[in-house]
Amino acid sequence: MIRFKRFIIILLFVLLFTPCGVRAKNDQSAIEDFFEANRSYKNHQFQAAADGYLKLIESGVENGQIYYNLGNAYYRLGDLGRAILFFERARLLLPRDDDLLFNLSHARNQTVDAISDFRTSALRDFLGLDSINLYETFFAFTILNFSFFLLLGIRLYKKSEWSYYLSIVLAIFIGIGGCALALKWYGYSFDDRAVVLSEEIEVRAGPDPGDTALFKIHEGAIVFYERTEGNWALLHLSEDKRGWADAKQLERIVK
Repeated sequence: MIRFKRFIIILLFVLLFTPCGVRAKNDQSAIEDFFEANRSYKNHQFQAAADGYLKLIESGVENGQIYYNLGNAYYRLGDLGRAILFFERARLLLPRDDDLLFNLSHARNQTVDAISDFRTSALRDFLGLDSINLYETFFAFTILNFSFFLLLGIRLYKKSEWSYYLSIVLAIFIGIGGCALALKWYGYSFDDRAVVLSEEIEVRAGPDPGDTALFKIHEGAIVFYERTEGNWALLHLSEDKRGWADAKQLERIVK
């Protein structure tokens, strides 16, 4: 489902305040490009739509709505790898979007390889960090700090029992919020997931075409990118399954 009004509201907010992106060079041009890409999608011109959304991203207007629409365009083109790639990028910004989560799940169910995330964190699950994005976490932490210091300011002039206990509660929440923000920032900054874009790639024992082929992975699989050596990338699939693959055949979710 392509979004129109919701995107325009978000786009205008981004263009005015740019909290998580780079300001577009030409605001009016960006809006026109967005509607042109949507028109192409509606007319089943999916390649033109994808090109239009990519043009928006290259101009600096990046947000979850564009990534979501681009993922849909690639899915209609039969490009499962890039569809999953852009759905995952959209999920970093729109973690609670039901349409996005459904489409991502539907796309991932069509992949050949079932690779689970073996590095799950119980603390992340407990704090519910997968349901909020980095900017929401930072905003909530800022509000907690503002409230705490405002309360301290009030207590300088009027001390009361309720403000004392409330300050303790806020201090506890600030500690939890700081932990959540640190985990969220770390998870985003060191997100080493990558999506396989080619229909099939061979994973080898070393960074050379002559090295032994260990196994194959297929389009849309999400792997863990450890390091590069020349044009080769060392990948993790699980704790005991790793190998080298052509880096040009996959792309990291967080660049």
